[in-house]
Amino acid sequence: MAEGARGGAVRLRERGAGDVGACVEVLREVHTAGGYPRNWPADPVSWVAAGSGCGAWVAEMPGLGLIGHVALGPPGDGDVAPNLAASSEQVAVVARLFVSPRARGLGAGRALLREAGERARGMGRRAVLDVVSGDTASVAFYVHAGWERLGSGEQDWGGGVHVPVHCFGAPRQGGVGGIKWSGRNGT
Repeated sequence: MAEGARGGAVRLRERGAGDVGACVEVLREVHTAGGYPRNWPADPVSWVAAGSGCGAWVAEMPGLGLIGHVALGPPGDGDVAPNLAASSEQVAVVARLFVSPRARGLGAGRALLREAGERARGMGRRAVLDVVSGDTASVAFYVHAGWERLGSGEQDWGGGVHVPVHCFGAPRQGGVGGIKWSGRNGT
């Protein structure tokens, strides 16, 4: 468990098959409030489940229930960040990270991101991610969380659509930007 910013306990656990429906409801809240994902998926259940070849986790809090999600998977077609990581690094891609607007500022996003980074590290990989350049709040979140900016590029979304993205890599062992990562959930 990680302590939330307002004193509540954020509990992380592996996503179970029975969690996907609740994840879709949280995703709907996120999309309505902030526009992520930019294009609402035709099949949101499959979209949430995608990208989790290395695992997926949910965040819960007492009184709020399921409040967030993150997945970790192998690099896919169109991912930019894996190509910007050091050539010697094996990577895992962070995907489907979202936190309910009603739980923002409680530490769930940071805990989920940390979990993905630590799980990737445990597999001998470095977690990387792409974020749409225009999503300034998310870019600021990754910078504040100590993730290393790897560069920028254009992600191919298919159908001739290319979207500018910024790419980040998880802090290396010992931390980045003054943030030390010493164990599960930052303990």
